[in-house]
Order: sequence, then C-alpha cells, then structure tokens
Amino acid sequence: MQGMILAAGMGKRLKELTQNNTKCMVKVNGETLISRALSQLQELGITRVIIVVGYESKKLIEYISTLNLTIPIEYVENPIFDKTNNIYSLWLARNYLLEQDTLLLESDIIFEKAVLQSLLDDSRPTLALVDHYESWMDGTVLRINENDEIIDFVPGKKFDFSNRDQFYKTVNIYKFSKEFSRSHYVPFLEAYSKALGNNEYYEQVLRVITMLDDPEIYAKRLNGQVWYEIDDIQDLDIASSLFAEDDERLTMLQQRYGGYWRYPKLLDFCYLVNPYYPPQKLINEMKASFDTLLTQYPSGMRVNSLLAAKLFGLNPENIVIGNGAAELIKILMEETTGKVGVIKPTFEEYPNRLNAEQIVTFISQNDDFRYTAKDLIDYFGANKVETLLLINPDNPSGNALSQKEVDSLVEWCEQVGTKLVLDESFADFADEPFTLLSSSFLKHHPSVSVVKSISKSYGVPGVRLGVLASGDSACIERIKQKVSIWNINSFGEFYLQIAEKYKKDYVASLKKLCKERTRFVSRLTQIRGIRVLPSQANFLMIELTCGKSSRSVAKELLSKKNLFVKDLSSKIKNGKQYLRLSVRTTEENDLLVEALQSCLSKE
Repeated sequence: MQGMILAAGMGKRLKELTQNNTKCMVKVNGETLISRALSQLQELGITRVIIVVGYESKKLIEYISTLNLTIPIEYVENPIFDKTNNIYSLWLARNYLLEQDTLLLESDIIFEKAVLQSLLDDSRPTLALVDHYESWMDGTVLRINENDEIIDFVPGKKFDFSNRDQFYKTVNIYKFSKEFSRSHYVPFLEAYSKALGNNEYYEQVLRVITMLDDPEIYAKRLNGQVWYEIDDIQDLDIASSLFAEDDERLTMLQQRYGGYWRYPKLLDFCYLVNPYYPPQKLINEMKASFDTLLTQYPSGMRVNSLLAAKLFGLNPENIVIGNGAAELIKILMEETTGKVGVIKPTFEEYPNRLNAEQIVTFISQNDDFRYTAKDLIDYFGANKVETLLLINPDNPSGNALSQKEVDSLVEWCEQVGTKLVLDESFADFADEPFTLLSSSFLKHHPSVSVVKSISKSYGVPGVRLGVLASGDSACIERIKQKVSIWNINSFGEFYLQIAEKYKKDYVASLKKLCKERTRFVSRLTQIRGIRVLPSQANFLMIELTCGKSSRSVAKELLSKKNLFVKDLSSKIKNGKQYLRLSVRTTEENDLLVEALQSCLSKE
C-alpha cells in the first residue's frame, strides 16, 4: 500500500501563513501538517509516498528532506498549480495509481492515526472515508444507503441544508485498489479531464463512477475518530484545540467561553443552560420567521424595553434589556462606586469589572460554602460597603437564600444605606422559586437592582438576552443611554415577543429539571470519592475526596469521553478539589456518572 498526498495548492485563505509556504507547512501545535501526515503513514507501514507539489514546491521538498523519515518519497510537479484544481494534480500522478493500492489524501487535513487505520482495517478494497455532516464542514457531501453504497456525490454549491441530516461529508481521504484505479478511476479521470478541462475537482470523477451499475467504491463511515480540514485561520484555531495535548486542550477550550457547536462530539457540562427549554414548537415558530429576522433590522431600545417589561410584568422605565446579562453587568459595575461586598466563591463577571481596592470579600467558613442572611449582615455590618452583590442561587456552590432571608437582607441594606444588587439568573431552578422582579417590590425598594440572564434559565444563550430592573428609573435611563440603540438582534427581539405564549412549557421544564437534579445527585453520591454539595441551581458542585486533582479528572473526562466539565481549581484555593457539573438530560447525566465512576475507580 502506497500513500499519495495532493499538496500543490496555494492556501490563499490562510493569508500570511501561506504567503511564503505551502499550506501543508502550516503548523498545528508546533508540528506541520505534512510532517504529521508523513509520520503517520510511515508508522502504518506504507511502502512509499507520492506527493504532488506546486506552490513553493522547492521549499516543501527541502523541508521534507530535513525530516527524520525512512519512507521513500517521490514527487510529481504541477507547474500550473495556480491555473488548475486538484483534478489536474491527480491526473499528473495517475500512473502511480496503477502500480499499487493507494491511500489518497489531501494535504490540508489533520487527523489522528486511527482515521487511516480504519481504512486499512476494512477488507473492502476501495473506500471513500466519510463522516456524518456537521455545521463546520464544507465541500462535497454524499448520500449513502444502509449498505454503504454511494447514492450520490453532492458538490457544496448544490448542497440542500434543509436535508443535512441525511448527508455525509467526504473526509478527502480514500483507499483505491490498484484494480479499481485501472478499471475505473484512471480511465474516467482521463476522459473527464479531456472533456471538461483541468479546473475541476477529482471528486467529480468519483461522482460519475457512482452512477455505474457496479462502481466498486463504498463509503467508510468514521465512528468518532478525530479529523479537521484547515482552510482558514479559524479552522487552524479549532484544529489546534482538537489536537492539543490533554492539558493544553482543556485550557484552550476553557478560554473559548462558548462556541462549542464547532465541536459536535463534545458534551458540554460546563456552561449552564436549561436542557428542557425551549420547546420544539417555539423553535419552529422562530424558524418560520428566519428569513425575515435575518434580513430586517431589530427595533430600538424603547420597543425592546416594552417587550421585556411585558414578559416580566414590569414598567418599561424600570427595565433595560441587554445583549446577554454580561453587557448589563459591565455597565452596572461601571456605575458602582465605593466599597462593594462580594461573596466568594462566586460568578467572577461582577468582581472582574471592579477595581481590586473596591472589593470587600466574604468567604464562607464551612465545607459546603453555605451562608445565611445573618452571616452576611454580621460580616458586612462590621465591614461597611456601599453596595452588596448577591447571586442567588450562587455560582458555583448552588447555595440559595430563602425569600424570607432575602427580605431580611433587603431590609438591613436599606437601614444601613447599602445598595443591593441581586442576580437571580438561577432563581427559577429552586425547589421554592421566587423573584424580586415585580413592579410593587421595585417601587418600594429603589435601592435594589435585579439582574437576570434569560440565556441560562430559558435555554437560549445563542440569542444573547438578559435584563436589569430597578425602581431607580434614573439609573435605568443612564444604562439605556450607554448601550447601543440596537444592542439586541432581531432573533432576540422575536424571542421576547413570543416567549409569553410558552409560559406553561417553561414551568414544566423547571419541574423536569428539579426532578432530574434530585436523581442526578442520587447517582453521583453513589460514586466513591465524590461529595455532592446541596444545590438549588441547574448545576452541582462536587468535591473530589479520592486524592485526584480536579484538573486531572477534567482532563481525563475530556480526552477519554469528550465530556467538558468546569474545573474550579483556579476559583477555589483551599487545598481541596472541586468540579462544577451542569444538570443536563437523564441520558447525558448518566454518561457523565459512568465516566466519573470509571475515572475515579482507577488508582
């Protein structure tokens, strides 16, 4: 078995990275694509490699000569690489296809060795490697039947996104038997090139072949093996995180702060959204208006304040809508002067927006990070602050004050002249939920500001919505002046417009989550080496008592199971080890329980 790599292209979309080098010399985590591919082919026992070169061919050949390789390499030059597509590169190397069975691959793909091994382990002589279509993929896709027969090759320009679930993406790695190349591929390649020219793609030849009664080529489906195609700097960034060493990969994912839809096999237990909402009917209603929402401007702040006020039963002058709660938190903290009381560990977005000298920190001294209203009153009574921040339930501990306790804290703050900022983003998940988002309360307590993230409790982080409400209408007006007139997009506005119709579905989703949280806690407590802290939120904080570090467990879950959990080692430094786990669906939570059992049972 020989290898063949098409490496003549210019890679213009990588801009300065390919200004003086061919695309396959781009580095992912310090290693070039070509070096990685050649090393893998050598490890698999490939007899030789043919590389079709073109752009910056001398540099590429010289570079390969410096690599520590024993595998024979032969080169084919494409002198008109800038005027042709890859069909011409393969046509130039066609005679090699007649000499041996061939693994054919393109040079802008990064993959683990198991990807190639899957082709070699399959006894079928001629295969097109495919993976189920995901949103990050581009280019030719296939439709295949239950027998792995290729029904059709569909070029990217003819792809119908409405039917994407039935498509597979070509990985651009193939196994051609020598006989298939002799009887099918090379004759069709020559005929196709002669008829349609050299500015085509070699997959088009395969498309023609699949129309035959016996095309002799089948699809080989990947089953979780990792690969990525690198066309631009965004692809390079994602590939770097996919193929990083375990420790670095965890760090790189943590620093992305979202966008995990680009990692379709990743199960995210880190970010905190309601898994039981929105209902499919709401999603379908938004889909039905997609074209309009995409092509029309949203309304300005005044109209969107009306929508937010309607949803929460408030007056428009007492509420401001934000591009996520984070936008409003930033502005609110910029408005905040004097000393600010912060309870730690907590959601760091608030203290990160303050000057260090402003912060007065309360730290609970018990193992569960529990605290009461009395604890806060005693501490901040002795340590005067102008503003007190309370996240209820708190993040990451899940500690929650009851309505009676919050009322007592509000009363105390008013007595001593302290403003209270209450973040109730997770309040709806409590067994006995309550809210301060009421016109009557805000009117009688103008020194209280209430923040709520719609993203978290309503399960719609993609539309980026949050609200800030206060009886201090002058403060609300100042904040409105500081945000853009179009600070939320049309999708967010439409969601606010229709959300009220689905209140029963929302209440039902909260009941489902509370029930699943109880079940999830029960399963986790059965794992030796885990202590689960009580929580009233849609997440659980667990202490690892088995001697393993939280980071090592987070790394193992990510590398072995593609499960992403929150490592709290940078947030809590008391010598103990903690993870935060979001509550997802029953099936997903059971996957995490089984993975934790496996991980913690090892010495």
